[in-house]
Amino acid sequence: MNGYLIPANSKKSMLIFGLFNKNDLIIFGLGVGVSLLLLMLLPVDELLYAIIAISPGIITGVLVIPIPNYHNIRTIIRLAYEFYTTRQQFVWKGWCFNDGDETKKQIYK
Repeated sequence: MNGYLIPANSKKSMLIFGLFNKNDLIIFGLGVGVSLLLLMLLPVDELLYAIIAISPGIITGVLVIPIPNYHNIRTIIRLAYEFYTTRQQFVWKGWCFNDGDETKKQIYK
């Protein structure tokens, strides 16, 4: 036995700042960039225009916020979309399913 021990957080070392991957930072950077552009173009004296101007940065920030058990909100949305749009195929392997080769040959003839 080699005795190698893999730490539980070994995947975090592949992330930027231990939280984000490259796509997350690109999305967040684009959202903040659009917000800054809108802040310069819109008259932010009115509350409605100020909310419209900062909303891209807030929305992209919420999408890339890390949460427990998933990478971020964007990952949850992608997984939910894949779950509801792809056809699910469940293969029965209960207590009465025989894994023998001769049974499989009879079933799949």
